[in-house]
Amino acid sequence: MTDTVTIEPRSGTRRGLRVFLLRCALFGLLLALWWAASIASPPYIFPRPEVVYERIVELTQTGDLIYNLLVTLGRVCIGFAIAVILGVPFGILLGSSRLLGEFFEPVIPVMNAVSSAIWAIFAILWFGLSEMTPIFVVLMTALPLIATTVWQGTQAVDANYVELAQALRFSRAKTLMKIYIPSILPYFFSGARLAFGFGWRVSLVAETLGSASGVGYRLKQASDLIQIDQVFAWTVVQIVMMLVIEIGMLKPIENYLFRWRRDVRA
Repeated sequence: MTDTVTIEPRSGTRRGLRVFLLRCALFGLLLALWWAASIASPPYIFPRPEVVYERIVELTQTGDLIYNLLVTLGRVCIGFAIAVILGVPFGILLGSSRLLGEFFEPVIPVMNAVSSAIWAIFAILWFGLSEMTPIFVVLMTALPLIATTVWQGTQAVDANYVELAQALRFSRAKTLMKIYIPSILPYFFSGARLAFGFGWRVSLVAETLGSASGVGYRLKQASDLIQIDQVFAWTVVQIVMMLVIEIGMLKPIENYLFRWRRDVRA
């Protein structure tokens, strides 16, 4: 007797709709809590949501919001791109050489443990109030994360596949493309998403300490002038920006690249 497996074609759509509704419910709950806190608190502590919305509209109309968002995003992307260019080959090198791996094994965790504020202080000392300050902080935060995940991906390569490639006389370039890259890619993408999120956050710290533009700079400026409604406005905008990048861009790319993987979650 043969068991029949029934595949529900609309299960993915239903699950996606359920997740969307749960997210809407969470958003509504957070908005309600915010509104309740604004009623119970003075406006200089918790401004009302409608006041913050008006400030966002005002900043958008003046062009200040779009300009500073793009400035911060550009700095994050440049620092992240440099981290990828340096971190991917470095991680592969560590994974392919036992000597180098053992030598750098204690170094990378130390780099991961260094606070972004420390990198920001060094960046200010070295570069002053310039574009390089936030870019350097993003680079030094993202680089060890990317190198570590690529290193882990390289170590996860099946030795049998490598031996098969050697038996078939694959060149090093072909072995890298056919054997190593497919194994490394999931690790890299996971680390890259994490590094980009960290990079966005540390760029705000760097802009707060050593920049004359960007979301972090505008947050500090509004805080110094005790413009709490603008502080909330910039905070909401940068959160929405990260959600758009994460849910609207990175997650769909990951789903497309790794659509062959089975989801074992209930």
